[in-house]
Amino acid sequence: MNIERRAFPVELRVEKREEKTKIVGHAAVFNSLSNEFWGFREVVAPGAFADSIKEDDVRGLFNHDPNHVLARNKSGTLTLAEDEKGLLYEIDPPDTQMARDLMVSIERGDVSQNSFAFTVLPDGEKWREDANGTLIRTLTRVKLYDISVVTYPAYLETDVSLRSSGEALAEEGRKILAALKPPAFDPWDLDLRRRRLKLAEI
Repeated sequence: MNIERRAFPVELRVEKREEKTKIVGHAAVFNSLSNEFWGFREVVAPGAFADSIKEDDVRGLFNHDPNHVLARNKSGTLTLAEDEKGLLYEIDPPDTQMARDLMVSIERGDVSQNSFAFTVLPDGEKWREDANGTLIRTLTRVKLYDISVVTYPAYLETDVSLRSSGEALAEEGRKILAALKPPAFDPWDLDLRRRRLKLAEI
């Protein structure tokens, strides 16, 4: 399964609580229409992360880099929850030089964005067309791999692989919509069937 990444320029902050420091932010925002990718736009529906939060082993990373682990939900250092805004996370960062440097960059505002890595589960997406004919993909159920503090709100793959992935998704959406649409009404076909029935009666 291909892992996809999405990023959101939403609030990210460092909070100091009773001698403990937390990194807090939203990795995703609900009901917010994305910019157009390659032929489609995307929305994350409330509840999309609910099952994964309970069941999956999710990491908190810096720039989606597995060499820069900040926290993990299975160890109790990463807390994930859905609130009215989106996917809220709290990271209890390690006492490492990388984490300390990152918190300084967050407090200065040099690093201020969030992202999440996921795959769509079966029946976990819906496709539709808006009034302008643009494909809209709604994520309803996904498997989380990581949430990430990021320097840039973009995929880490190259432009070529990103374009290829986006175009493949858009083509999949078009096929799904085409399969749902009833065939166009053809009056000539109906007339032909009527004539065949009459001939059969003779």
